Amino acid sequence: MAVSMADIKHLRKMTGAGMMDCKNALAESEGDFDKAIEIIRKKGQAVAAKRSDRDASEGCVAAKSTGKKAAMIALKCETDFVAKNEDFIALTEEILDLAIANDSAALENVEALKLGDITVADAVTERSGVTGEKMELDGYNVVEGESTAVYIHMGNKLGAIVAFNQEVDEEVGHEVAMQIAAMNPIAVDPERVPANVLEQEKQVAADKAREEGKPENLIERIAEGRINKFYSEVCLLKQAYVKDTSMTIAQFLDKQSKGLTVTDFKRFSLDQE
Repeated sequence: MAVSMADIKHLRKMTGAGMMDCKNALAESEGDFDKAIEIIRKKGQAVAAKRSDRDASEGCVAAKSTGKKAAMIALKCETDFVAKNEDFIALTEEILDLAIANDSAALENVEALKLGDITVADAVTERSGVTGEKMELDGYNVVEGESTAVYIHMGNKLGAIVAFNQEVDEEVGHEVAMQIAAMNPIAVDPERVPANVLEQEKQVAADKAREEGKPENLIERIAEGRINKFYSEVCLLKQAYVKDTSMTIAQFLDKQSKGLTVTDFKRFSLDQE
């Protein structure tokens, strides 16, 4: 049957599929929009199944603060070409907005949300049929505090979200989030460094001291000194502030407002996945 351009455009607006995919689906369904949508959806599932073993290492990281809460999510794909597509970026941001509006706590909660008349998970699969690439959601994180801030690095492949114990100036919040993105700390402070990581680092420090021929009675003290250096590299509050290395992040924050500190942060990078 003949398919009108108006119908093709309408189906494209409903699904985000390509013009030819919409035309073919309408022709196959004999103009039935519900059947055409299902055809496009099944095509997406077929593409997803066919490419399930492919590596989705490109994509878009999006983050947003709503004041006391900030959230971040990544929609992954196979190529940089798709990652830079406006529709792909818009879908990532739409999913993030939906997650925030529904106060989603985990990725599985986000995937189960309704985006129109289908779930977010199905919407991602459907878009996979449009792009012809494997697509998947990843890196969903939330932080909460008296105030929050976000940072997305140019290119949308790296992001950070951070929570504070006080109201924070927007520029200050942005600076700290950018520090997290740039310096990749693993914990807010020494107390929150994972026990297994700390134990491994202590062992490495002690072994290195022995290899250097240090006296056994000094090994523990030398290892402790090296652990303090380790803390200054991996603990956000102990890191040197990248824009003024004469002070730590803890000192930078206290200088802005007495007692101001970070309570939580999350960082996600497509490049390290």
